[in-house]
Amino acid sequence: MARGNGGIIGTTNQSSFGKCTVTTKTSSGTLTTQPGTRFVQAITVAGGGGGGTRAGGGAGGLRNLEIPVSGNTSYCAVVGGGGNASPTAQGGQGVNSSFAGNTSNGGGGGINTGTPVTGNGGSGGGSTSNGTCSPITGGTGNSPPVSPPQGNPGGAGSVNPGFAVASGGGGAGAAGTNISMSGGTYVSGPGGAGLDVSPTFGPGLPNCGVYAGGGGGGADSRQTSTAGIGGTGGGGTGGKSPTPGTAGTSNTGGGGGGSGAFPAVNAAAGGSGIVIVKELNKASGVWSLKSQFSNVQQGTWPDGAVNLGQNFDYLVVAGGGGGAWGGAGAGGYRTSYPAGTKLTLESVTVYPVTIGAGGAGAQPSLAGVSGSDSIFSTITSTGGGAGRLGAGTGYSGGSGGGVGSNGGTGGAGNTPPVSPPQGNAGGTSVSSQSGSGGGGAGAVGTSQPSPVGTGKQGGIGLPIATDFFGPTSPSYGTPGPAAGRYFSGGGGGHGNPGLPGVGPGAGGAGGGGRGLGWPGVTATAGTTNTGGGGGGTTICNSSLGNGGSGFVVVRGPSTRTFTVSPGTNTVATGPASEKVATFTVSGTLTIS
Repeated sequence: MARGNGGIIGTTNQSSFGKCTVTTKTSSGTLTTQPGTRFVQAITVAGGGGGGTRAGGGAGGLRNLEIPVSGNTSYCAVVGGGGNASPTAQGGQGVNSSFAGNTSNGGGGGINTGTPVTGNGGSGGGSTSNGTCSPITGGTGNSPPVSPPQGNPGGAGSVNPGFAVASGGGGAGAAGTNISMSGGTYVSGPGGAGLDVSPTFGPGLPNCGVYAGGGGGGADSRQTSTAGIGGTGGGGTGGKSPTPGTAGTSNTGGGGGGSGAFPAVNAAAGGSGIVIVKELNKASGVWSLKSQFSNVQQGTWPDGAVNLGQNFDYLVVAGGGGGAWGGAGAGGYRTSYPAGTKLTLESVTVYPVTIGAGGAGAQPSLAGVSGSDSIFSTITSTGGGAGRLGAGTGYSGGSGGGVGSNGGTGGAGNTPPVSPPQGNAGGTSVSSQSGSGGGGAGAVGTSQPSPVGTGKQGGIGLPIATDFFGPTSPSYGTPGPAAGRYFSGGGGGHGNPGLPGVGPGAGGAGGGGRGLGWPGVTATAGTTNTGGGGGGTTICNSSLGNGGSGFVVVRGPSTRTFTVSPGTNTVATGPASEKVATFTVSGTLTIS
């Protein structure tokens, strides 16, 4: 008899076209899947347990599951808080985290001397020595039980070692360490190690992708003793007078460090949890042409366009503002290199790249012109704020512009706000003596009043390592006080023309222009393709205060092919055979 699937016998297959998109939830909320997503890989980490009387808190449970989902559907992500600390009693249990109905349990609190064992949880809390022949065992991990296990037990107290020490809380990767002695020193147990999930989810995750470390046990200064360190993955270190325990790191599920003595110093709370979801691309198994065609029609068949698990670094620098009496702010500076969040990009796709223009120098409106934004994919760096001729509030931008004579406040930087910040504020003017410096990516612009009449320096930019660019790196950016190539330096302020001999404000490293001095020292524009702010100038010499244009670099795996347009933009090979696309003018990047 003919079969509807073309004669292929086997289990029903299901595809998923989630483009390997990774979403991180550090607080409770909802996540809506993409239309083609049918499976996700989800990490749920619960809140860590709080430290108790010297005993370290257990880490929040960590579960790493592949979960079937529906496309274009909203799912609830609950991020549990850390358990409260208690210096004289049982630490509080962490709060559960969950995604799409799958729950990880809060870490057990550190166990107090003489109390029943109640420190059970995702990972168990540590325990103390009660000075008797009946040691207190640590809290049970993986409670309630799930498979694979979500955690490990806390360490045990030893028989009659004195009152000085306690054991560590369990972690997702290992049990908490027991109390021990080394020579004549009582040693509190470190917290159990957490787990590294970055092999599954890629680089750029919070806390480097390591979560659910146990809290270390505290110690007592009345005996020769050492406190236990926290487990990798956010576990807090135990206390010992006069140093209190440290809290589990936020959004890691780390257990809190136990309290110390003598006199008593506080235990610490557990760290809050986290939920990370990766929408999967998969179409495993054997498929009939009819089934494959049906999935293509529904938009759930992986089209081969996504670079599976591959990440791309970027540097996006906006155009610098134009200077007036106040030096202009630098263009916003945003990069993923070396340790920021990378971009996941699709191949066989044309990406537009926008290079922001630098703003024009001083205008009759008593200000320069702010720089323009630079844009690549989902990353936008904001143009630098213009410098101002007179008093008032400076212009905001990636970095804020400086202000002129008669007082005023520098423009705000990092506007609109992003994390990490893309820039800093311009300097403040408090008299009629000179212009303040524009903000740079690395520092605020310099403010008045000292020395009187001299233009104030623009804020320094930020460097990026030369190996980011490959062999052509010396042609980009400017030198600075440290290694690397600098971008987004603020423009220097205008010197007072009524005080002959005063100096101009220097531009910040990273292409910031120099302010006008007196007599005969002209202002300079921000350096092209650095995002440098223009130097402080006058309406009669406005072009001398123009801002520097922006700059974009995209760096990807050696297995990809980059094509750029127009021809003034370039593709080079990095030191480890990476592909490096550099844009000095607006254009396109095609990845294949």
